[in-house]
Amino acid sequence: MGNMKALVVVVLVGLFVVAPVSAVAAEKIAVVDVARAIFGSKAAQESMKQADQRGDLVALKAKAEGSAADLQAMNKEAEGKRLTWSQEQAAEHQKKMSYAKADYDLAVQKIQGEQKQLQQEIMQDLGPKAQEALQEVIKEEGVTILLRAESVMMSSPESNITAKVADRLNRKTESKN
Repeated sequence: MGNMKALVVVVLVGLFVVAPVSAVAAEKIAVVDVARAIFGSKAAQESMKQADQRGDLVALKAKAEGSAADLQAMNKEAEGKRLTWSQEQAAEHQKKMSYAKADYDLAVQKIQGEQKQLQQEIMQDLGPKAQEALQEVIKEEGVTILLRAESVMMSSPESNITAKVADRLNRKTESKN
C-alpha cells in the first residue's frame, strides 16, 4: 500500500513537471529582424541606389573624397618636410590640415544625415507593407511567440523568419509597381 501511494505521488509529480514542458513544446517560437527585412527588400535597395545617384549626394561624396585626398597629401608632405620647416611653417601647415579635416568631417556628417533621412523614409514607406508581410508569415508558419532578433542571444536558423518576411515584402511591393 505504501508503495502504491509512492507510485501515485511520483506519477502526479511527473505529470506536473512534464505538462508545462509539453505545453511549451507545442508553442512555435520565431525570431525576426524587421529592419533587416525591409532594407534587404528590392524596393529599399532600389531607393538607396537612386539616392546614391542624386546630384547633391554625389557632390557631397566627391567633396569628402577630395578632402580625404588633400589630408593624405598634406600628411605625406609633412612627413617629408617636417624636420626642415620653421615653427611658423609647421603651424601654417597644421592650420591647413585642420581646415581640410573640418571640410571632410562636415561632408561626412552631411552624407550621414542624408542617409539617415533616406532610411527613415524607407521605413515609413515600407513599414506598413512589412507589417502585413510579417503577419502573413506568422499566420502561415503557425508562430505563437515572436521575438525581435536583437533581443535573442541565440537561435537556430530555422526559427529566423526574416528572409521569409523580406521575400513576402518583395512580392507585395512588386505587385504594387
